[in-house]
Amino acid sequence: MTILSTVLIVLVALLHLYFMLLEMYFWDKPLGLRTFGIKPDYAKATKSLAANQGLYNGFLAAGLIWGLSAGATGQSIKLFFLACVIVAGIFGALTANRKILFIQAIPGVIAFAVTWLAL
Repeated sequence: MTILSTVLIVLVALLHLYFMLLEMYFWDKPLGLRTFGIKPDYAKATKSLAANQGLYNGFLAAGLIWGLSAGATGQSIKLFFLACVIVAGIFGALTANRKILFIQAIPGVIAFAVTWLAL
């Protein structure tokens, strides 16, 4: 169960690093425009907001990596940051796009459950 927990946390962290890159660096580029289904003028107007959001996703990934690097003593860190991922995913689904529930919150819930069971 511990190996599965680690794999799932790594996947969630990689997802959030990807979200960070999309929002901070590719928001107004073809990849970002296509991924988020936005127009260039909207991307230009919201670029700083997206970068700020991307920074938070980077912090979520950093927290998960920190928890993993702490080994067995990092369980509470991993659970805390997975809970943050879940809350952010639910909030995003309610306020921005329902897809966020499936892309962010559900992977977080699965990783949280497996990590909790591995205690």
